[in-house]
Order: sequence, then structure tokens, then C-alpha cells
Amino acid sequence: MTHRLLTFGVLFGAAAFNANATLTSFTGADDVGLVYSSVGNVTWTQDANLLATLESTYGFRNVIQAIIAASPTVSDTPNSFDGYTGSYTVKTTDFSSDGRANWFGAQAFVGLLNRVNYGGSSQWRLPTSNAIDGYDGSAGNELGQLVYRELDGSASNSIPNTSSFDHEQASSYWSGTENAASPGSAWYFEAYYSSQANRRKTYQHYVWAVSPGRLSAVPIPGAVWLMGSGLMGLLGLKRRGRVG
Repeated sequence: MTHRLLTFGVLFGAAAFNANATLTSFTGADDVGLVYSSVGNVTWTQDANLLATLESTYGFRNVIQAIIAASPTVSDTPNSFDGYTGSYTVKTTDFSSDGRANWFGAQAFVGLLNRVNYGGSSQWRLPTSNAIDGYDGSAGNELGQLVYRELDGSASNSIPNTSSFDHEQASSYWSGTENAASPGSAWYFEAYYSSQANRRKTYQHYVWAVSPGRLSAVPIPGAVWLMGSGLMGLLGLKRRGRVG
């Protein structure tokens, strides 16, 4: 199947409802794929490894430079990694070319999504965690809710591969929730076992962003390419090669 990369995402087709009653796939601003969760009342990026997709399309260096330009520092609870200042300076080494980033890099990437108003939202963030160590899909644990209640996942098993999302990783995803007992660490969701735990913020995990509520769907224009918005509009980046 031919895929045509648009301004800041991949065009997959007209807005559609997927088979899961609580998940609704649709097209947001700039023709990016989004998925609304009625259980969590949040909108997820349809691409569960969006950072890697952008790195592959625009080039690792270009994307990381754009992230650092949009979010040069990340605020958190003072800890040893930020010199106990509560402000961490984002670096290229906070990222990997496969879409993984440490907690600070993940927060900075979310900052870029907000800067470019990705999908029509400037309220993107990392998912929340209820800070329960183990297998849990209850309220407050947004990735757990998604896996257990909406994707029909189960404890000790990997995140189900469904038509709702693209590029799901059976690996660890950062949450935005810090470990209150040790602010140098934060909570993450292990999608290989469908469990959660906490780890030092300097570890690199995958990044999956959410935005509150349901974003507005937009009709797909007739033009194949849309220019002048999103990441390309921000820093004038060019696509790396042809996507076809």
C-alpha cells in the first residue's frame, strides 16, 4: 500500500470508526491520524512511535534540533540529573534514532508537538500513571486503561496489535508522572508485560502522547501535499527522500 507523508504525519484515509467501541479513529488538523478514547476522554496520536517516524522522514539530526529549539529546557522536581535546580537542559544524547528518549527528551518532544499545534492541539502531554507498581488498568493509569479496557490486553502479555494504532512497541513507554519518593525517577508502562514500574529518568523509553478530550476532526483536502505548517513551517525542514 502506498503511503504519502503529509506535513507532519501519515495520511491513512478518511475519518473512520474502528471496531473497538470505545476508540474512534479520525483525521485531525494537518491530516494527522488521531484516536479518541471515550474511557479516558483523551486523544492519542495514532502513531504509537511518532518520534521514530519523524526521525526517519526528516532525519534524526533535524528532528532533534527542532525539539531542542522548541523545548530547550524541561522543568521537573529538583533532582541529581538537573543539578537540583528543577530545570534540565535538553541534549541530543537524550534521544535515540529508533524513537526512544529519556524522560527529559520525551517531555521535550511533547513540547514540540505543542509548539506546532500537532493535530490541532497545544495540550499534548505524556500519559499519567497512578503510581501503582505492577499490573494495573484502573483510572489514573492512562496507558493501562488503554491496554486493559480498550485494546482487550491482559497481564503478562504484550500490548495487542490492533487496527486502531500504528507502530505499537512491545516495550516501555514513559508516563509524565514522577516518582514522588525519588524525583530522579519516573513511572513508565512496560507494554511487553502490560505492567508499570518506575525507573531513573535517564533511561530511554518510547514516547506516546495524549491530549485532553476529543480534538476536532477535519475533512481531507484534495491536495496531496500541504506545506507551510507543522514542523516544516516551524524550521523549514525538508523531507528526506521520497515516501511512496
